[in-house]
Amino acid sequence: MNIQRFPALALAFCLVYVPIASAAQSEATYSAGPLLDQALNEAVDTGLIPGAVLIVGHNGQTIYRKAYGHRALVPYKEPMTLDTIFDAASLTKVVATMPSIMKLFQEGKVRMDDPATKYLPEFEDGHSQITVRNLMTHFSGMPPDLILEPRWSGYKTGIEKALHTQPTTPPGARFVYSDINFILLGEIVHRVSGEMLNVYAQENVFKPLDMTESRFLPPASWRPRIAPTEIDPDTGLPFRGVVHDPTSRYMGGVAGHAGLFTTADDLARYAQMWLNKGWEKDAQTGVRVQLFSPMTIQKFTEPGTPPDQPIIRALGWDMDSPFSSNRGELYPIGSFGHTGFTGTSLWIDPSTNSYVVLLTNVVHPHRGKSLSSLRCQVATLVAASFGVDVPGVTLTGYNETLSMAGVHRVVARNVETLTGLDVLETERFKPLLGKRIGLVTNQTGLDRSGKRNVDAMLGEGVKVTTLYSPEHGIAGIADTNVGNGKDAKTGLPIISLYQPKQRRLTPDKMRNVDALVYDIQDVGARFYTYSCTMLYALQEAARAHKPFYVLDRPNPITGTHVEGPILDNNLHSFVGCYAMPLRHGMTFGEIATMANAEQHWGADLHVIKMKNWQRGDWFDSSSLVWVNPSPNIRNLTEALLYPGVAMLEAAENYSVGRGTDAPFEQIGADWIDGRQLAGVLNSQFIPGVRVYPTEFEPSSSHLAGKKIQGVRFVVTDRERFDSVRLGLEIAVALEKLYPRRIDFERCKWLIGNQTVINEIKAGMDPVRIERQLIQQEEEFANRRKAYLLY
Repeated sequence: MNIQRFPALALAFCLVYVPIASAAQSEATYSAGPLLDQALNEAVDTGLIPGAVLIVGHNGQTIYRKAYGHRALVPYKEPMTLDTIFDAASLTKVVATMPSIMKLFQEGKVRMDDPATKYLPEFEDGHSQITVRNLMTHFSGMPPDLILEPRWSGYKTGIEKALHTQPTTPPGARFVYSDINFILLGEIVHRVSGEMLNVYAQENVFKPLDMTESRFLPPASWRPRIAPTEIDPDTGLPFRGVVHDPTSRYMGGVAGHAGLFTTADDLARYAQMWLNKGWEKDAQTGVRVQLFSPMTIQKFTEPGTPPDQPIIRALGWDMDSPFSSNRGELYPIGSFGHTGFTGTSLWIDPSTNSYVVLLTNVVHPHRGKSLSSLRCQVATLVAASFGVDVPGVTLTGYNETLSMAGVHRVVARNVETLTGLDVLETERFKPLLGKRIGLVTNQTGLDRSGKRNVDAMLGEGVKVTTLYSPEHGIAGIADTNVGNGKDAKTGLPIISLYQPKQRRLTPDKMRNVDALVYDIQDVGARFYTYSCTMLYALQEAARAHKPFYVLDRPNPITGTHVEGPILDNNLHSFVGCYAMPLRHGMTFGEIATMANAEQHWGADLHVIKMKNWQRGDWFDSSSLVWVNPSPNIRNLTEALLYPGVAMLEAAENYSVGRGTDAPFEQIGADWIDGRQLAGVLNSQFIPGVRVYPTEFEPSSSHLAGKKIQGVRFVVTDRERFDSVRLGLEIAVALEKLYPRRIDFERCKWLIGNQTVINEIKAGMDPVRIERQLIQQEEEFANRRKAYLLY
């Protein structure tokens, strides 16, 4: 059973054979022990790490505790011992700074959603919108670190630099792991408590938990047991007892992001406190000590990041991000931990009541080696040893954990949806009998058995007199303007509604018609011309006082997602003739109902509703056969990508994949560097989609016959995917990387909103553009409520 969350960003290269075994009762019989020994000894033997200390805890007991390899390699070798003291590096964030903030939070002195300026008034000159939560979750937009050159020194200097560093993105917009966040949090502890972080953490965290070998600024007497780190270029000797992180070192060794020294035993006590929901036994007296309330523990171990982001972090802890390799491949979402640059790591899983402490000094004597695979392997072996049939790791528990983590896993329904055509068939087309019918349709107008609507109608005695075809023609294969014709099977005349300046019904085109029937499958995008074909026909039917029937069909990309800008009044055209967003989340029956009411057309409108369709259904829930609604929308994925990817397709020097086997699943141009563009788009962590570089040669449409570079899209989570967000990211990235290559004036009819076009050209962050559209989307969602049929 795969219990890994779908976009496993950090674990792509973690490959390990994992035997399933029962939980061990003691170190001597721990089933995973030999495999852990093999993995860590191999890491030592190959030179990946000098040595390591590993502690595994389960059900309140230490079940494996072992040292491997060497503590030091230069200037001479020293064996690793269980009591080795390590430079914790970024574990400082979650072992010193975060619990200090928690204490102040629990006492009502700090609130997570307060602006940071409440505690740091001079932050960004008092104008910062960043909250304490943004700092805790690394969604502040602050850059990764302070500028270190030219060299500087002093705690106050470091704080001043942090307070006046400018964010690179708006708060809440993007995950950027930043030491500055925790430098500022350490200063909040200082200002609110009146004590420096090292003093406050010592008295309020380490001392109550009897973590006697955890502290900043370790005394000289500890030095022989401290694992050295990288060689100091100034002395030629390894840092030992002096913090490795240069920013913390410049600040005097005390900072919120780094500076703590600790042992594996102390971290094991700390981890057990989290599993005990804030309680721990005093090592001397055996009396239980409550450091935090269970509700505080819960608060700081539930997701704290924006729900539309693929990164999941708690208030300090990592849960699922590019840095969470030490979760392994079996610990579920809902477990949490952290790593440190020097080689330290800690992972805690309440569902199995276990933790893994793995401490190394991988930067000794030189940095440059990655521990991701080893950390992943160790965590996976440990989790596997407890079996997968435990609370929180079974499929049921996994779904509960995902829900707790703010990841809503929607299980697709499997139903037999009846389209409006199918429903009307069950009534033997009774509403149409005795009328001369003009049928607006194409190749998608099939019933569940695959029979054409016109044939079914004629078979039941309906007098169909005229067929009307939309863009791409009655057969859906034409990619240019469509002329009139005759249906080969029935001999009925076909009048094209996709000829230049002849896209509306006229009295002459309706002279043999008493009522109009519209039956075409949509794809759910504003600029898909079938909606304007319907609305033009509906308006003309109203003028001619002829009844208009819409045989409703599913919105294939659901009726719940509303995305993108509302069409400007001065940008109406045949690719956008009604004020709605790019992805409208409505069926044709609903759009017709809404337009008829809002525009006061007074049409005699009849919507034949579907049966067994719900707003959250994707097309694949319906058990209907997919028929390509147009030549270049060949599957559901392309329909989903279309509202965003097609925003720029009017640019003639740019391809959206038409003329290839994957239209709208890829983009390219002869001026695009595929690797460069893929790197930029992936760095944005766009929810629900990943990107990789590609090459292709269109056989038709733009850039036909040219081999071009570009990128291809992989939808990883369609529920979280926002197609218009992807379109905005593409547009902004192209304008930044290749200025003025895209002719946005040509694309304005597709984008449909001049403000958005101006923001793209100005290089505004796509997340900011998207957020500015929220009000428009909400207003439209409220507008449409009265007209929703499902």
